[in-house]
Amino acid sequence: MPFIPPDLAAFLVEAKRRTYAGLDDDATVAAPLLAGSKQLEHRAPPYAYRDIYFGMGFFVGQETVSRDDRVVWSMSYSGGARVDITDRSALLEIYKFLRQALLGASVEEPYRGPRLFEQAGMAYRNEVEGTLDRFHGIETIARHDGAPLYELRYSGGLLR
Repeated sequence: MPFIPPDLAAFLVEAKRRTYAGLDDDATVAAPLLAGSKQLEHRAPPYAYRDIYFGMGFFVGQETVSRDDRVVWSMSYSGGARVDITDRSALLEIYKFLRQALLGASVEEPYRGPRLFEQAGMAYRNEVEGTLDRFHGIETIARHDGAPLYELRYSGGLLR
């Protein structure tokens, strides 16, 4: 089993709370590396976190963590709201709820949000397999009546 730096998970939780989960796109870097993307960053030496994504209703992105300027961990993700949800206010409501769920990320499972989060008539579920060195998962949001609203798939791990 590869060596997992003991402070990596805590850094990931902090970085996620200080970027999208905590600040939405207000954490966006003014001049992203890739045209048309949103780029969110957090630094706490020796670590640096970067999240670059494209899209809104459906989006694709990648998070990386560098330690001493060498990328050591990464996660790719894609997903979004159901295709028939096109109203901007409905999308913003779903993503506001998502950010609340993502604030519940834990050091034990720092990939996305908690296994279950319920609030405001919606339920967030996160099913993940693996450990920080190699994992994959799916997160969903549904109304309490079970009507699906959102789905995202993710995977990643330590780079070797």
